[in-house]
Amino acid sequence: MALPQFLPSPSSSTLTPKHHLIPNYTNPTSPKSISFTTPSRILRRQRSRKPNPHHLRCSASKKTPQNAAAEELPLFPLPLVLFPGAILPLQIFEFRYRIMMHTLLHTDLRFGVVYSDSATGTADVGCVAEVVKHERLGDDRFFLICKGQERFRVTKLARTKPYLVADVAWLEDRPGEQDDVEALAAEVEMYMKDVIRLSNRLNGKGKAEKEVGDLRRNQYPTPFSFFVGSTFEGAPREQQALLELEDTAVRLKREKETLRNTLNYLTAASAVKDVFPSSSS
Repeated sequence: MALPQFLPSPSSSTLTPKHHLIPNYTNPTSPKSISFTTPSRILRRQRSRKPNPHHLRCSASKKTPQNAAAEELPLFPLPLVLFPGAILPLQIFEFRYRIMMHTLLHTDLRFGVVYSDSATGTADVGCVAEVVKHERLGDDRFFLICKGQERFRVTKLARTKPYLVADVAWLEDRPGEQDDVEALAAEVEMYMKDVIRLSNRLNGKGKAEKEVGDLRRNQYPTPFSFFVGSTFEGAPREQQALLELEDTAVRLKREKETLRNTLNYLTAASAVKDVFPSSSS
């Protein structure tokens, strides 16, 4: 089964249908099994533009959790968004980040991933990446498997060379009404299942629409909302907006709207395919 790539427009959560890229749904027994074929240019982090530390969007007006002690964290700006619980493979080859890895190997193997692009600069909210597996290659490059952990907000840059280090405060979602978020999570899972079924049908993976397994796998609403956001690959600014939200219910509502718009598009595309079967070949 496959989940399509979501590409909301900057002004709304509406899907931009012409840029669909269908990922692989490899293991229906795990909610993290909706995986994406990430372009090698992203995995290798070959960025021609070095992130400008002065473009880091630090805002003192934004609230941080009360009693949250600041902590120093090395930062790795990347053109993607990491969510708690998500898996991120990385190949480290740039000199300053090789230096960072040598330092991390003697500490706790944790660094911050922050989204960065040429248009918006570097975000001030990111996610901790914990190195769960690493391999040092012969030319001093590193291959890493990382897992997303807690979120943070940058409060102050501690230093910029040889790599960014910042003081960060930890972010947590505000508690809400459990019944409300449970109902929202159930709705979001239902929309995801419908999207996967229609996507499979449109991509010729069997005429019969097979039943989609349990996507949530007993996850609480908050980690489930992060999992859903991680599937919106190809729309990093939308993902960043979801990552920055500090309310699970608001995040799930936004994801539900995106999934509903995606489902509407796929339903229309499926109807066109039924009427004009040759047009989709």
